[in-house]
Amino acid sequence: LLDALSEGCVGNQGEDEVTEGPLSSLTLQEEGNVPPSPKKKLPEELTEADLGEAALSSDDDTDEFQDARDKISPSSETGSNPVADASSSTNTTNNSNSSSADWAKYAKHIFVLSEAGKPIYALNGDEDNDQMVALCGVMQALVSYVADSDDSIRSIRMQDTVIVFLVRSPLILVGTCRPYLTPQQLTVQLTYIYNQILSVVTLSQLNKIFEQKRNYDLRKMLGGSERLINHLSNSMDTDPSFMLSSVRCLSLAPAVRDLVSESIIKYCGKKKNVVFSLVIARNQLVTLVRMKNYFIHPADLHLLFNLVNATESFKNSESWTPICLPKFESSGFLHAHVSYISEDICLVLISVDRNSFFELSEARVKILERLQRHNAITSITTALQTSEYDCQSLDLPEIRYFLYKSRTSAQYTAPTPALCYRDPHQLARLHSIFLKVQNRFLVASRPVKLCYFATSHEIILGWITQSFELFAVLPPTSTKISVLTAANKLLRWVKKEEEKLFILTAPTF
Repeated sequence: LLDALSEGCVGNQGEDEVTEGPLSSLTLQEEGNVPPSPKKKLPEELTEADLGEAALSSDDDTDEFQDARDKISPSSETGSNPVADASSSTNTTNNSNSSSADWAKYAKHIFVLSEAGKPIYALNGDEDNDQMVALCGVMQALVSYVADSDDSIRSIRMQDTVIVFLVRSPLILVGTCRPYLTPQQLTVQLTYIYNQILSVVTLSQLNKIFEQKRNYDLRKMLGGSERLINHLSNSMDTDPSFMLSSVRCLSLAPAVRDLVSESIIKYCGKKKNVVFSLVIARNQLVTLVRMKNYFIHPADLHLLFNLVNATESFKNSESWTPICLPKFESSGFLHAHVSYISEDICLVLISVDRNSFFELSEARVKILERLQRHNAITSITTALQTSEYDCQSLDLPEIRYFLYKSRTSAQYTAPTPALCYRDPHQLARLHSIFLKVQNRFLVASRPVKLCYFATSHEIILGWITQSFELFAVLPPTSTKISVLTAANKLLRWVKKEEEKLFILTAPTF
């Protein structure tokens, strides 16, 4: 990393990824970063002419598609680089430190430090390590050096590595990875890490602490939350919901989903302090009920999912935990009553009142009784066992795998991958191509709405409209006619099954 800091070129990099839908009250991307919308809405059926105009790519494609704001910093073009000197002097120590070789084996690193250069978190390694302390000092010096020129450092790019900086005063977040992530996508991951920290320490607390003591060791307040950050970082590399800025819903009969929502409304609707209630089953959303005029952002839902998935103790008893949802309110805590109502089904009731644990515990008992009386628990358990599907069962043998996001509801669905993609490395390779295709949707200089990407192993069709986002994988021998026929057939199936696949109307208290 130190070599990278001295050899790379400095560039500006974009913020976050677009998020839409009724679950969302905010967006993760500034308006200026979104490619201009066409005057006419794309048709909901593909034609051969559309594919003829799509961006064509292959494995040996060497074009660099960068955000229009990615420009070389003026301060990096001329003059000496003080970081290079610091890097060369520090490298002598690094070569004698065995942890250097250990760091090299990881494809991704994430560091969090204070603006004073004090280490707070490292994805791989010990924050107290001398090498880590020296490295954080170099990163802080680089941020300060660029800031002194009335500029801000966003990314450093090299042939095989990218380093991204995200300054969120009083914190500095730095991520580095191999090229499977673009700077824009790594910035999104750093933003999630920052939000995860805010879920434990609110923004107002954070600012107050560092105003009083600039070199405060924030690890004292984050003690025990490292598992949440580690779990989140690992999930972002494998879970498509982060790439799509959406959540996956359990495929469920609408009548069962409505019954669960009605049960929550019946026993929580009159409790004025309950703002959100949701049911999660194996990392899939069963239902979400919210107070009128209040919305929950998908990024906040991801933090709730991460909290549930990373905390095994929730399965043993009812829990009461404070949590800040940064997109909802970054300056204060909400309080979550978390409990499992069956082995795989988790009920989360979120209140603004810190003293409402027993009140919500009583509501949980009544909700569970009603769900058991109407066999809803059994129906959800059955859906967990039977809701997985593959393209063969949909009479779409020509499609190997796909991701379909409903942009109006910020939810997505995906089948079980074909056998050739069930190996984790192959699926990771496929997701890296999805990221590359998605990046072309967001490029300001040459935005595309339809991307036909060909490799030696597969053909990938990327398609984005106002209502959906689609990534479909087909065999490399597929013709354009077969690609568009399969895509249109898939869209008709989604339209037919959308009531089971998605929550189309968000119930409210």
